[in-house]
Amino acid sequence: MKDRTVLTTGVAGSVIAAICCFTPALIILFGVVGLSAWLAWLDYVLLPALALFLGITAYGLILWQRRKKECC
Repeated sequence: MKDRTVLTTGVAGSVIAAICCFTPALIILFGVVGLSAWLAWLDYVLLPALALFLGITAYGLILWQRRKKECC
């Protein structure tokens, strides 16, 4: 996988997970659809997903900086 792809995946996943964690977007969506019983486990999924995508972002940044150093 290219370092730019890793970085893009990490940033996109982090943004989506952060929006779902810190705004009531999923709470409203689940309530409208009728899946409000699933809200109990939402924090158990979203916070580790946010941590995972932040780690992927950090890894992508490291790969990008290494390639930048090698190029120059």
